Amino acid sequence: MRLVTGDRFERFADENVILFPEYRRNRDELIDFVDSLRGDETVVTASLELIDLIAWKFRRGEENVLIYSDTGKALTLKEVYELRKYLDFDIRGGFSGEEAKTSVLFVEGKTDAKFFKAVFKKLFEFKESREAPYSLRFIERVFERDNFDLLKREEDDYYIAVLPSEGNSGVIRNLGNILRAMDTFNFRVGKLGVAIDIDEDRESALASIAGKLSSFRHEKTKFGYRVGGTEVVPLIIGLPFEDETIEWKKPTVEDLMLHLIAREGLLERIKPGLRALNESLGRKLKPKEVMYLALSAYGHWGNLEGFYELFVMRSRFRNLKAVLREAGLMEGLFYLAGREGERRR
Repeated sequence: MRLVTGDRFERFADENVILFPEYRRNRDELIDFVDSLRGDETVVTASLELIDLIAWKFRRGEENVLIYSDTGKALTLKEVYELRKYLDFDIRGGFSGEEAKTSVLFVEGKTDAKFFKAVFKKLFEFKESREAPYSLRFIERVFERDNFDLLKREEDDYYIAVLPSEGNSGVIRNLGNILRAMDTFNFRVGKLGVAIDIDEDRESALASIAGKLSSFRHEKTKFGYRVGGTEVVPLIIGLPFEDETIEWKKPTVEDLMLHLIAREGLLERIKPGLRALNESLGRKLKPKEVMYLALSAYGHWGNLEGFYELFVMRSRFRNLKAVLREAGLMEGLFYLAGREGERRR
């Protein structure tokens, strides 16, 4: 299956190509059309709905591709399907040559997103933005979703987009797909942050990123890697927390929150409750369970993501910076925030 989109589709328009108009077709007609496809056709269209249906049906197999006619380059329909599903990427293109002076940070989940969103707001003077800049049109629709965050620093018009990615594997998947899309659609993001948990060890986490980059021409840099004109900046999360009431097993963003609530004095306040629960349950508490107790003690009646953001924003600068430094994240955060030239105080 070959799916063609873009403004320069005329060279594909011969007698063996299906030119599919995107107007005046309801969903049932689109479904019937896609059901009739065998997989050896070439379809030219600018309909996102039709692209979604075809990508779903033909997402398996390297021979099934979307060709962007403006550049003549292609993505597999599996990559198209994932770009649409996870990033709501406008797969029709139309942003060739654009360069975004911004950072895009892929994180594992919603709690991670709210934690890092608050860090950028607290430490680097970012504020929430409701409109994506012209140079970010490729994911403009993404920011209509409540669980995606777009931040802007007014003094220099610097943007940071924070996007949850459904676990470590999702972060790595999104990294590869956005790099592939940049090559195909001829646009560039200045910096791509990749925040993943250590899991086994730091070397294995870095190896998973390097493995994804192995299919691209890249080079090592001070902060990570460079792929073309884009910097890839790893943020490896893992800061073990030792406490007699808490069962620590696996590095996650909860580690950073545990260290922060300890430095802020909240952990000591809830210690009697933790010990009582330990005795009642006959086991130590998991970090996320501790977070829910801290949320309640703090008087926050929203969800866990809201608590992470609120607590980080209200924490002391010195405590937040100390935790991030101890976790080895400050250098990468400064770089993603466009503050790499400043002194690290």
